[in-house]
Amino acid sequence: MVLQLMAQARENSTAMVLLGGNAKVALDLYVNNLKISNSPGSHIAINGCDGATFSNVVVNSPATSPNTDGFDISSSKNILIEDSTIQSGDDCIAINGGSSYINVTGVACGPGHGISIGSLGKGDSRETVEEVHVKNCSFIDTTNGARIKTFPGGSGYARQITFEQIQLTNVKNAIIIDQHYGVSVEAESAVQVRDVTYHGFNGTGAGDLAINLDCVNCFNIALNQISIVPSGPKSVLDTVCKNFHGTIVSTVPKPSCN
Repeated sequence: MVLQLMAQARENSTAMVLLGGNAKVALDLYVNNLKISNSPGSHIAINGCDGATFSNVVVNSPATSPNTDGFDISSSKNILIEDSTIQSGDDCIAINGGSSYINVTGVACGPGHGISIGSLGKGDSRETVEEVHVKNCSFIDTTNGARIKTFPGGSGYARQITFEQIQLTNVKNAIIIDQHYGVSVEAESAVQVRDVTYHGFNGTGAGDLAINLDCVNCFNIALNQISIVPSGPKSVLDTVCKNFHGTIVSTVPKPSCN
């Protein structure tokens, strides 16, 4: 496996890139006590890697900085991100196609766009993500919380995903499955989203919408022990639930699904 670490300063470039080769060899990389500020693009990109741990990483960019993902993961497996703080103008962590066995624990995200699976299926492509587990994390002043986003027309799957024990502070769209990502017309097909659990969400939501389950191809989705109350003057936050197949228990606000 080939590993490239690149510190770059060009416009729209990524501060650090981990690029694995075609050989299926474990990387076994450990990164500790790293701080990156004001990257012109994504801060840390992980592509084609098997086996890496990031611990005590600090990413610090303004909420207004575009396309500055904290971590951008693709075609990789056995990645652990732990005990880190991410402030960015895009996803704190984006987990893209070809990725599996991704664990995120003890991460404070915000500002930013939350922790996202995808986007998947762009241009009618087939993409897969599985075995993603996010636990004991917090979202603060983010535009999204735990998000799965797919383009209409794609195929493949996002499955075996858990978000649990999540603390929310002034978060918009705390729980979101968006299968109409990037479009406003109704989709007929999309990447299948299945076997996803949201458990133990507590805190405050900003804006109007707390839970958005905008499904096209969703199965075995579970929401349990969710409590999201308004941070502003509203008495109850809104929800959206379309084409949903799963269970919703002990959830406030509770979506009414069709």
